[in-house]
Amino acid sequence: MATLKALKTRIGSVSSSEKITGAMKMISSAKVHKNEAELRKLLPFKNQVKSIMSHLLDTGVEFDSPLLAEREVKRVGVVVYGTDDGLCGAYNLNVFKQLLIEISRLRQEYGDSVRLSILPVGKKIAKASSRLRGEGIDVELIDGVDSKMLPSAVNDFTHTLREKFVSGEFDLIEVVYMQFKSMSKQLLRVEQLFPVSRVAIEGNSQERESDNKLYIFEPDANSIFNEVLPMFVLSTMQEITIENRASEQAARVMAMQSANDNAKKLLESLQLEFNKLRQQGITTELLDILGGQVER
Repeated sequence: MATLKALKTRIGSVSSSEKITGAMKMISSAKVHKNEAELRKLLPFKNQVKSIMSHLLDTGVEFDSPLLAEREVKRVGVVVYGTDDGLCGAYNLNVFKQLLIEISRLRQEYGDSVRLSILPVGKKIAKASSRLRGEGIDVELIDGVDSKMLPSAVNDFTHTLREKFVSGEFDLIEVVYMQFKSMSKQLLRVEQLFPVSRVAIEGNSQERESDNKLYIFEPDANSIFNEVLPMFVLSTMQEITIENRASEQAARVMAMQSANDNAKKLLESLQLEFNKLRQQGITTELLDILGGQVER
């Protein structure tokens, strides 16, 4: 009977776990949809900024901006997006592996003497990145920067990165993050933030065939470009941050679904074992009763 009681207790525990994982899956699913809505709201703004910049680039004017400055790469800043919370499967592990690949690539391209600074976003990835400190790699934690930061904090973080590039502290800044495609598909991406490349500005603009002769730029194209370019960088960082949050929650949905499925299988197995033991106990008691009657 002690075994039956232990099994019953374990069945209750597994049943509770199944309910918890199911609830967490629903919460994460709702957060994914919320982040998808935020991405849809941001997209028109970013597309409009890219459209304006595409028109400016088509004028053939030589633009001068400190955000475009290309120089010898001696110091690289690598922003890596992870999570603050766990229970999201191998999400942070996959991001960390991509970070290692990118570090190897940067050293191959710019030499082993290149100095790397990792700027983690999220407690989990910060903990993993701290193991890389040393041998030409620094890990820099910035106050107020995490995977749950508000849009205003993202803007402040972007401004900090911009200042680090313009001041010459970094010659190149890249971002490693997980791009959200769907609930079951997220892709690891590495994007160059500074210096801003023409390819990143043009992207997949649908306005390439426009006639710029219809536009009059006041005060001048270069001044407008220098006003709009920081907006483009801000919108890029806002998009990356939301993509990371959506990917995190999608990974958590899949992890909770897997945990829920495993709990159901375990529950069925335990219930079957419990029924077998109960039937065995009943059979034993019946045999004892019949044996006592025969002896009389």
